Amino acid sequence: MSRHRHKTNTPDSDAGLTRREFLTTSVVVAASATLAGSFILGFSTDVEAQSTKPEINAWVVVQPDESVIIRIVRSEMGQGTHTGLAQLVAEELEADWSRVSLEFPTPGESLARKRVWGAFVTSASRGIRTSQEYVRKGGAAARMMLIQAAADQWKVPASECRVKDGVITHAATNKRTTYGKVTAAAAKLTPPKDPPLKDPKDWTLSGKRLARLDTAEKVNGSLKYSIDYTMDGQLNAAIRDCPVFGGKVKTFDATKVSSMPGVKKVVAVGDSAVAVVADTWWRAKKAVDALPIEYDLGPNAKVQESTIKAMLSEGLSSKENVFLGNGKGDVPAALASSSRRIEAEYSYPFQAHVAMEPLNATARWTPERCEVWSSTQNGEAALSATAEAAGLKPEQCEVYNRPLGGGFGRRGMTDYIRQAVAIARTMPGTPIKLLWSREEDMTHDYYHPVMMCKMSAGLDENDNINGFHMRLSGQSIMSAIFPQWLKEDGTDPIVFQGLNKDLVGDAMLGYNFPNLLVDHAMRNPHIPPGFWRGVNMNQNAIFLEGFIDEIADTTGKDPLALRRELLKNSPKHLAVLNAVAERVDWGTPPPDINGQKVFRGLSVTHGFGSYVAACAEVSVSDSGELKMHRIIAATDPGHVVNPQQVEAQIEGSFVYGLGAALFSECTVKDGGIEQTNFHNYPMVRMNHMPKVESIIMPSGGFWGGVGEPTIAVAAPAVLNAIFAATGKRIRNLPLGKQLTG
Repeated sequence: MSRHRHKTNTPDSDAGLTRREFLTTSVVVAASATLAGSFILGFSTDVEAQSTKPEINAWVVVQPDESVIIRIVRSEMGQGTHTGLAQLVAEELEADWSRVSLEFPTPGESLARKRVWGAFVTSASRGIRTSQEYVRKGGAAARMMLIQAAADQWKVPASECRVKDGVITHAATNKRTTYGKVTAAAAKLTPPKDPPLKDPKDWTLSGKRLARLDTAEKVNGSLKYSIDYTMDGQLNAAIRDCPVFGGKVKTFDATKVSSMPGVKKVVAVGDSAVAVVADTWWRAKKAVDALPIEYDLGPNAKVQESTIKAMLSEGLSSKENVFLGNGKGDVPAALASSSRRIEAEYSYPFQAHVAMEPLNATARWTPERCEVWSSTQNGEAALSATAEAAGLKPEQCEVYNRPLGGGFGRRGMTDYIRQAVAIARTMPGTPIKLLWSREEDMTHDYYHPVMMCKMSAGLDENDNINGFHMRLSGQSIMSAIFPQWLKEDGTDPIVFQGLNKDLVGDAMLGYNFPNLLVDHAMRNPHIPPGFWRGVNMNQNAIFLEGFIDEIADTTGKDPLALRRELLKNSPKHLAVLNAVAERVDWGTPPPDINGQKVFRGLSVTHGFGSYVAACAEVSVSDSGELKMHRIIAATDPGHVVNPQQVEAQIEGSFVYGLGAALFSECTVKDGGIEQTNFHNYPMVRMNHMPKVESIIMPSGGFWGGVGEPTIAVAAPAVLNAIFAATGKRIRNLPLGKQLTG
């Protein structure tokens, strides 16, 4: 194994699994990251097929010079998972943090060791929360083995020994040693089967604001992302895929570009794409842009934005292909008997991931072995895809994961890896680096699902809600990517994130309605959906929180008071809501800023295991110019490993979420995505961003996520503040120019 991602080595060859078993496992691991009750591997102390370092167990290596190597298999894409997991291991290990460094096993190595490191997938804010227990046990087991080794040398009970910062002492005999001196002996001991873990209240490293381990490399520019990777003899590839999803290449004329400078080869990739291999990527791109390609666009070329909107609009009232997400009581009867009814329709568009690092992978193929260097959110799925594309067994392949220049769910897919391997197969032994252009990245994404929503609330004579119906109409990610994970009746539980009646789908509706119906008319356009930071929480929170404010306005109730009333049976929802309300002093009008009146908006939800709320303060000029001044976010993730990382995740999620609310929209013309680059798909800029204040309030007893829950409350808080400022309800995103004029 390598302590640096840009070096490689060869894992043990005996995989211990058949190819079919491995491929099946990879699919399960990938899918499980999105489902409640996800697969969690039990702690393993397998020490077979050790590396050249004398490891204590799969997670911990202590060197004779007292340096401590902690192994991490989750992906790092800016969220701080590597530092957080290292803190948890070092906490249980009682290591000297100043001596800690990281090492990154490969999925091939894990396969050879019967998946000793568990799941490599990093998504759904699960990087820490679903691996925290077994990595902590790795640290605890290593600590116990090191102490036992010292006790054996001293011939004293291990229970009488103590350790701090890697120094073991025995008070009665005044003996002292260090981890480095006993590591070889400790590695020979039988690991404890179920080592006890510290109570979080006793943490000394975890829960603290420790500096991230990757900051220095990012600041000085030495950190190499996948896009930076080069190797001797490497050639470069650019690709063009059919502009319409489902279309195919009919013909292409390679002779038109074969003589262009640097061009080495023109390659058909699958049935829908063509790539050009050249000595530099720019030459490859110029050639592929000039390549004459004739496509069979297929029937999807007839699909327009209006076609898709009509499909979803039909689903708002249809009884066909409708699935129940949450319900109790008799909503139709409650609505029919209500004194009055409030109704509203909302919509949410397709959105691209637009990670700063476009998709890329470097592959080297021979008839005996295939290796890939890339950035992926799921190393095991990437290895599975590599093996299939290479026509080899998984144990003949390897994937070396590199730091991700943005993931947001997109790098959980493997299409770009398969393409790189397919191209490399045409040039055996030559490393081929495939890099998508920004245009290719934008127009061949797995997009945030498109969705419409119709909500109806029935009010009794006292303006209390006695019936609530929420109809979603739009795409199902699971039906497109993991259809085997749909429920028996075809329901996709992920559609209902934030609206579920319990933790199914890893999100929960806190509002208590006496009669409730939340259902989904599954309508799947041909544009492929995918997991996008926050996934369905994003639109569901906008729909629900916007409508709650509409009810408050119609009934003359204060938005905070109405929410408190509806959340009285959900204390954790209520706690984060009260925290932001108290921070802004909700009952007191905010001061004017530069002569502009400031207005507030609230939102609250539960997702990815955490409870979150936000309060936004905005002003809107007479000309319709929006200024977001401040957003306060409260989050209860149960436990906090590094408060600084939580704050950074909240701030980063607000950048992503507010950018989506203000600008992000992919539209369809003639079956393809119209937006191609940042000129027609703008991102949020510094001058747009409000001041973000974080309230971190872990209540203990559970492990929630951080990177995705808070994104869901940013947009609805701002939208509700805009309504307070203007009386204009924005129900369709993005905001765009809706405020102007």
